Amino acid sequence: MIALSPEELKSRASRIRLVLSDNDGVFTDNGVYYSERGEEFKRFSIRDGMGVERLRAHGVETGIITGEVSPSLVRRAQKLHIEHLYLGVGDKLSRLAEVLRDTGLATFQIAYIGDDVNDLGIMQAISADGLAATPKDGLHFVEPYIHYRSAADGGRGGFRDFAEWLIALRAS
Repeated sequence: MIALSPEELKSRASRIRLVLSDNDGVFTDNGVYYSERGEEFKRFSIRDGMGVERLRAHGVETGIITGEVSPSLVRRAQKLHIEHLYLGVGDKLSRLAEVLRDTGLATFQIAYIGDDVNDLGIMQAISADGLAATPKDGLHFVEPYIHYRSAADGGRGGFRDFAEWLIALRAS
């Protein structure tokens, strides 16, 4: 974990304008459910959705960048009014330039929460100047690039916990 002084954490948090997130393992519990017809279902936490709303109320947008192309995720993003949705992304780091171009932001204005090896590149790039986190059950691979490990697992309030941590830092 990256250790920063409380003052530096507060300073970085005050600059954040966008929280980007992975989907599976952050907004979902990493489970995939199939019916006998092959339909895919994912479980999303209502608490995490409230985290999106709370961030928006504090002037912070949210976005999702994922390797998945999931109709259920598109519906969830629409319901939560998440405008920055990047689906089918194999290399999240290479997509970061597009995110910066789309939003007009710099990396020091972005936070990222992810949980696995496919998040490492973007987490490393953002954690240098912004903030990075993982849910409680995020894998050990991300540990060198995070500033915060949520108290809750992915899909079970991990995003919400990170959102509340960020909001509290901004208010302190």
